[in-house]
Amino acid sequence: MFTQSAKLSNVLYDIRGPVLEEADRMEAEGHRILKLNIGNPAPFGFEAPDAILVDMIKHLPEAQGYSDSRGIPSARRAVVQYYETKGIRNLDADDVYLGNGVSELITLSLQALCDPGDEILVPTPDYPLWTASVALSGGTPVHYQCDEHDAWNPDLDDIRAKITPNTRGIVVINPNNPTGAVYSPELLDGIVAIAQEHDLIVFADEIYEKITYGDAEMVNMATRTGEDVLCLTFSGLSKAYRIAGYRSGWLAITGPNWKAESYLEGIKLLANMRMCANVPAQHAIQAALGGHQSIEDLILPEGRLGSQMALAAERLNAIDGVSCSPARGALYLFAKLDTEKFGIVDDEQFALDLLREQKILVSHGTAFNWGRPDHFRLVTLPSVEVLAEALDRLEEFLAGYRQTEAAAAR
Repeated sequence: MFTQSAKLSNVLYDIRGPVLEEADRMEAEGHRILKLNIGNPAPFGFEAPDAILVDMIKHLPEAQGYSDSRGIPSARRAVVQYYETKGIRNLDADDVYLGNGVSELITLSLQALCDPGDEILVPTPDYPLWTASVALSGGTPVHYQCDEHDAWNPDLDDIRAKITPNTRGIVVINPNNPTGAVYSPELLDGIVAIAQEHDLIVFADEIYEKITYGDAEMVNMATRTGEDVLCLTFSGLSKAYRIAGYRSGWLAITGPNWKAESYLEGIKLLANMRMCANVPAQHAIQAALGGHQSIEDLILPEGRLGSQMALAAERLNAIDGVSCSPARGALYLFAKLDTEKFGIVDDEQFALDLLREQKILVSHGTAFNWGRPDHFRLVTLPSVEVLAEALDRLEEFLAGYRQTEAAAAR
């Protein structure tokens, strides 16, 4: 018998877990499932800008071999120039790594850092890849609270309380997945002050940096860390440019590199070992970061993303027993369920029951390392018509739902 590695014992990625497996089984039987569990723009009619496709096709003949392990120079320079427009001046092209999406670079950066016993502060709720990657790298994820009553902002006092002599870094997801929070400059400065005091690395996950709504202002963390705090910024093309399947992301390293020469050599070593990122997708980066930014039209109140987000938030808050903080960024709403009203003790079972009865797939809140079974995440990518129908069906489902009674019937 062959068994999985013990390293996987604390690695969870439930947003692609049992509930999705049940949805796949139902689809195989012929059911049509509305998948509101993954932020994948393409199935909902969002297409890549033509300029990106043209540039990739144009460079295919020269993209057949390996590139530099960091990535092609023109794309890395484009990333540097993009961040210069944001006020980040201390970045060199040699400190930019291109990857097969941000996910690969997150895993790589943590594997290069963590030894057994090392702790990384991760928000709760979080994007679960962070918690899983810390555990897989041999480190220990320690979750700090984001406060739902304070627009899902990180609790700075809780961050301070979670720091130990073993703490090596802090993860900041902004705009946040799954909550949709967008953090103020003052809050970011508070996190930076903590990182500086305790000599921590800041891991800034900014994949949704271009997707904000209303008056929300996205501030890049590296503009606040400056020369004092080592900051690893992760971003890419998956969401804002609607090319999640191309797997085109980057890591930009700023701050006091001299304090981290050994760590950065580790990142370079692991980048060399994977040879290089997908070369055709690297050629998309320069075309994407220059010229017209079509995402700016989509996030307007009358744009597709803006109007869909507004409708979903309004409709969720109109359902008896459901409440939801409006999202200021990203593509999700993290809605709260009245567990007493619905008798919910297992939010994964809630997601399964909704799927089986209404053919709607959502992600349960504990999949995001949230400690209570009282939330679920809804993706807001479908059209307003499809979202309206889905929320009608959710309301109908909840009108007669009590989990304890449903469990007894089973």
